[in-house]
Amino acid sequence: MLNEIYTQCEAKMQGSIEHMQRDFKTLRTGKITTSVLDNVRIDYYGTLTSIDQVGSIIASDATTIVINPWEKNLLSLIESAISKANVGANPNNDGTQIKLFFPAMTVEQRKESVKQMKGMGENAKVSVRNDRRDSNDKIKKLEKDKEITTDESKAGQDAIQKITDKYITNIDQILKDREVEILKV
Repeated sequence: MLNEIYTQCEAKMQGSIEHMQRDFKTLRTGKITTSVLDNVRIDYYGTLTSIDQVGSIIASDATTIVINPWEKNLLSLIESAISKANVGANPNNDGTQIKLFFPAMTVEQRKESVKQMKGMGENAKVSVRNDRRDSNDKIKKLEKDKEITTDESKAGQDAIQKITDKYITNIDQILKDREVEILKV
């Protein structure tokens, strides 16, 4: 019973870390990636659709993204969606494709990216702590229902705390590594 709770807890905590790392992809670092456009959506025949579903997106070099829509009538929709999303570059429409030229990041922009990253890390830590609380509640319920003893309950909660500490440490290490990567000019 307790092993099942430990396994579920670890799976949820690992999911929190994976979610945080997906969020990191939307941050701007020194080299531009196409993931800065992941949250940009256009109205494609009445449905909000991500840009990668209506065209190809390529990072042609460290500071340029090229978008080739499959339907040329979408150029203006994509252009306005990118402008509204404020991704850090103005779209340049040449009639067949859209190019985004991102300027080199300033020190202030890098610090802002680190600040946003730390906020994402804090959200992941909150999620891990919520997973700990949920697991401890399950253990306490087992104790209350007399399915485990008080000693087993205490040992189970200690094990959950060790799992939590491991994931919090992991998040801190990921944040530290990413901060060095972002601040490196």
